[in-house]
Amino acid sequence: MSKLSQQEEKELIAFIKDWLKSQGLSQKDLAYSLNIKSSRTSEIILKIKELYKKGGMFNIAKNLIKIEQNLLKNIKNDYRETKQTPPYNQLDIDSLVYQIDKDTSN
Repeated sequence: MSKLSQQEEKELIAFIKDWLKSQGLSQKDLAYSLNIKSSRTSEIILKIKELYKKGGMFNIAKNLIKIEQNLLKNIKNDYRETKQTPPYNQLDIDSLVYQIDKDTSN
């Protein structure tokens, strides 16, 4: 594949920064997802150029979509874990109120 033009590179970086912001993510999150050690913009650009060489804009889009799907899947899994069981159910609260009433009436 040919190289990214400077204009394409600028537009792509602007898009990625907007995309990260809209998802509530940081460059560090993206760097982690791209398996690169540094979250600096220059390192992310190098990885994007590498993806472009391997398959053009289609390959970049495919990888960003895969990253977004994994992040959304992780968010759903986190939501399920936090939503499972509340620490107290109504019966627990009722028995606590009963015990408090019993203790204070003595």
